[in-house]
Amino acid sequence: MQTANLLPLVLVMTAVAYGLAYMRSRSVAEPLGGIRHLKSLPFYYAARAALWCSLPALAVLAAWVGFEGRVIQSLVVSSLPAHLAPDNAGEASLVLSQISNLSAGKLDAARVPAEIVGAAELLGQLRAQSQQFKSILVVLIAVLGATFAWTRVQPRINARENVERTLRWLFFSCAAVAILTTVGIVFSVIFETLRFFGRVPVTEFLFGSSWSPQTALRVDQVGSDGAFGMIPLFTGTLLISAIAMLVAVPTGLLSAVYLSEYASRPVRNVLKPMLEMLAGVPTVVYGFFAALTVAPFIRDLAEALGLQASSQSALAAGLVMGIMIIPFVSSLSDDVINAVPKSLRDGSLALGATQSETMQKVLFPAALPGIMGGILLAASRAIGETMIVVMAAGLAAHLTANPLNSVTTVTVQIVTLLTGDQEFDSAKTLAAFALGMMLFLVTLTFNMVALKIVRKYREQYE
Repeated sequence: MQTANLLPLVLVMTAVAYGLAYMRSRSVAEPLGGIRHLKSLPFYYAARAALWCSLPALAVLAAWVGFEGRVIQSLVVSSLPAHLAPDNAGEASLVLSQISNLSAGKLDAARVPAEIVGAAELLGQLRAQSQQFKSILVVLIAVLGATFAWTRVQPRINARENVERTLRWLFFSCAAVAILTTVGIVFSVIFETLRFFGRVPVTEFLFGSSWSPQTALRVDQVGSDGAFGMIPLFTGTLLISAIAMLVAVPTGLLSAVYLSEYASRPVRNVLKPMLEMLAGVPTVVYGFFAALTVAPFIRDLAEALGLQASSQSALAAGLVMGIMIIPFVSSLSDDVINAVPKSLRDGSLALGATQSETMQKVLFPAALPGIMGGILLAASRAIGETMIVVMAAGLAAHLTANPLNSVTTVTVQIVTLLTGDQEFDSAKTLAAFALGMMLFLVTLTFNMVALKIVRKYREQYE
């Protein structure tokens, strides 16, 4: 049985175990004079049975799915004769791909050695046996868990304590998985970054003003020595993000102030959903709009003013990106301003302050921590945007502060470096991890600064 079919089966068995335990708890309580004589409510006995039925079975299923592929692949590779046995991970991947395609019927058996055909047959047999054993084991564990919990439905057992303790451990495990996943991502990026710095000096990467990672496959080829200076990439990222924030922050804040304090309810009910619709537009649509409408308009306007402008410019990407992230600032700021206690607003108006003075002197300072959070979210969205930059700003890494020139960003280069058939151990590919690490450090610094600002103003108004 496939894993996709086992999951619904386990859920059905869990529901059955819940119902049977619930009925047994009431039947046990009836001769004693009612459920008040039980240590816990029937719900907790039923929940205990459901947990015993589902959690062990799902844990075994997850472990089986996680290790099934590697175990089967190792058995298949070990069955190959010595002259076909792969010598490294790359050859092993190619051999396993050939065996898998042959087993799936995508490859003609007459064109491969007989040993590969035998390995493909072994692969099919092992997969079929694995499916059978997995189904039997998961169902058996679910049945045994439900049976054990059903027999333990007794008046003296505190099922509520057992359920709550199990749920606490379950919640802790989920939190630990999230934390460990984050730690694993960080350490994997750090490891690949250190490999990159083993090939490229740190000083060249941090302080280099030229970015040209097009390394050749052979030393005698032209362009075998690439340039890996990150300054042009971060300059382009900051330039486009700054333009986007100059558009989004004032427009979003003023929109939030109008919607929360000055707009009537019918107008608010129309304008707020329309603003929030901007967040649902795909970024590729914004990219088309920037490339086909905004960028040509900026180029023609610059030429009319006697300025030199590229057909792909940082200004075009920044303006469209700013329009895209207006809802992040506007919607969050509006919600934060409305969340300010009404007593502050009423007190200011009662003392004779105008509506504008109340907004400027009372509501805005009180809502500043939340507004900073919305601006930080918008900045993170701008820094991580890729599609608009590719279509409107280009791929050229130019070290310039002129918004009319074409630039590129860190995220665009990460996508470019990891696309194609480049060898994974090359400096070109590893440069993507170094860029990702530096981008992580920059955003972490921004988050720490914003957190200090939020805490400072939050202490003032709490």
